[in-house]
Amino acid sequence: MTNEKFLLICTNEVAKYFNEHADATDGVSIKASDVYVVWYCKTLQNHKALLSTPIPDGMYYECTYNGDKNELYLDAYKKFENRCISC
Repeated sequence: MTNEKFLLICTNEVAKYFNEHADATDGVSIKASDVYVVWYCKTLQNHKALLSTPIPDGMYYECTYNGDKNELYLDAYKKFENRCISC
């Protein structure tokens, strides 16, 4: 699978997931073009990407492609806190 195809599938799946799980009373839906890639890596036949949307809901998404099994895994996470820790 090419990088471009993987990221296209990911943005489509994240938009689909968001639209299926968004509160209908909010009247908000997104398109795949609204989803953006925060981080991406490819190692051998596997791909991984972290994605987000402009919706201020604290969610982010992780897509992992297992090239051996030709499977894509989508994980949806909620950010609870962002702390600055002085080192």
